[in-house]
Amino acid sequence: MSRFVFQRLLALVPVAVGVTLLVFSLLHLTGDPIRLLYGLNVPEEIVQQRREELGLNRPVPVQYLLWLGRAVRGDLGQSITTGDRVVAMIGARVGPTLELTILALLVTLTVSIPAGIVAAVRRDTWLDALSRIAALFWVSMPIFWLGLLFILVFGVKLGWLPISGRAETFWSLDGLRTHLLPVLTLGLPPAALFTRLTRSSMLEVIGEEYIRTARSKGLAERTVIVRHALRNALIPLLTLIGLRLPWLFGGAVITETVFAWPGMGRLLVDSVLKRDYPVVQGIVMAMAALVVASSLLVDLLYAYVDPRIRYD
Repeated sequence: MSRFVFQRLLALVPVAVGVTLLVFSLLHLTGDPIRLLYGLNVPEEIVQQRREELGLNRPVPVQYLLWLGRAVRGDLGQSITTGDRVVAMIGARVGPTLELTILALLVTLTVSIPAGIVAAVRRDTWLDALSRIAALFWVSMPIFWLGLLFILVFGVKLGWLPISGRAETFWSLDGLRTHLLPVLTLGLPPAALFTRLTRSSMLEVIGEEYIRTARSKGLAERTVIVRHALRNALIPLLTLIGLRLPWLFGGAVITETVFAWPGMGRLLVDSVLKRDYPVVQGIVMAMAALVVASSLLVDLLYAYVDPRIRYD
């Protein structure tokens, strides 16, 4: 197990280097951040002096290697626009982003697994048809549009929930009210795909001989479904969770922007608009690390769900 974990952590290195190299190259194709910061009316001498102070007058490959060398030592540099340390800026935003993503994943699983089980057990009934219609509705809804719809209905028309911001703690009435719309916006669209996969996996498992054997022994239907069928049907679901985690982090960028959520996604959008290279590179590297760590956790859960899987 430890060897497997070490190999997966080692795989993070080329992924992080490749992602940061790609982002670094693309950002430098978008224009001069110093000229954007100071405007066109500032003399060229002042702009050139600022470029030299930040090392932006050097060739791009040299800039990247210098940045990578500092990043290995835990120094992601300073923001071009504010002068703050990038590590501190990311550290202040990573908590809200993880909170939003984890709560959205819980919403996805809480909605999709029971709906998928009911649709499989009650196959070709009105419950199955309702599940398919609901799945089609959610999967067709873009995140930004769903967020705007929630804001219009529950924030503007009904006035029940705030349309932006985040309370410091989730475990309060204000926390629940500020978290509800962003979490539902990010968590409901993927629930459609999870519901359909749970249904198909359950239908496949329910047709197995060991399920018929369990029923022939007189076990209660609930025991057969929950204890014998669901556990085996969860393996494809874990695979989908691993595949959808990058999508959730990407969706968090849109959700945080729509609801003014103070997370890494909103900071990323602001930094891209200002061409704040060090902040953008730091956030992309942090998100790549979160995705790899989440995928590693999903791989380890395989062994728990299916005891036949070993990583020795």
